[in-house]
Amino acid sequence: MKIGYFQYAPRFGEVEKNRSRIVEAVLQSDAELLVAPELATSGYNFLNTAQVERMAEPIPGPTTDALHRAASQTGSTIVTGLPEKDGDKLYNSAVVVGPEGLIGRYRKIHLFSEEKNHFTAGNDGFLLFQVKGIQVGVLICFDHMFPEAARALALQGAQIICHPSNLVLPEYGQLTSRVRALENRVYWILANRWGTEKTQERSLTYTGNSQVVHPAGKVLIKAEASSDDISAVEIDPEAALDKYVTPLNSLMEDRKPQFYM
Repeated sequence: MKIGYFQYAPRFGEVEKNRSRIVEAVLQSDAELLVAPELATSGYNFLNTAQVERMAEPIPGPTTDALHRAASQTGSTIVTGLPEKDGDKLYNSAVVVGPEGLIGRYRKIHLFSEEKNHFTAGNDGFLLFQVKGIQVGVLICFDHMFPEAARALALQGAQIICHPSNLVLPEYGQLTSRVRALENRVYWILANRWGTEKTQERSLTYTGNSQVVHPAGKVLIKAEASSDDISAVEIDPEAALDKYVTPLNSLMEDRKPQFYM
């Protein structure tokens, strides 16, 4: 299976242009599973909730429809972040879309900083999605700082974790994605954005360096810090089924939940 990331710098508020850019990346990539950044259709540095509402959309909606059309041409599956509107609530969400249409949606559970002023935290739990017979989980950006999130997916049988992100803390996500991959023996696709978003109130610079990590913690491919990149690598998903560190030590079977508080 070939998996990869699409790293780019979304233009704040230009939803149609950003959506078109993601579709273009899908059509350009030879990845069977491609991951784009968090809030990839809208940008991130919101001044107020009204801005989020203007850029948010239902799921399914325009973005999932456009990705479905692209996936129908390529046979690939795409994971991307977008602001979701559901009734009177807004969510920082990610969608999984394949040739068959919308496969699923994940709503970010661990909201970061100002996100708490605009979004409702997800409450559907950590979900698995079937992609070409492979078990795929999704986390969004700050979720990476909570080892329980990745472990919850691994315990359900995740082989690949997709991680759409807008990382602003240097090295954090690039480091934890390696650690989470290693401690859970899963493949990890970190799709981060790059660039700087400035408003009158604050400036945010994103760290780029998207990467795909092997279950042994090895970085297989990695993007630069400040440029667009569509890259993919061939993997063996079966490698994520082997949870043994030694012939006598399984990361799952040796757990002692009764002692974890």
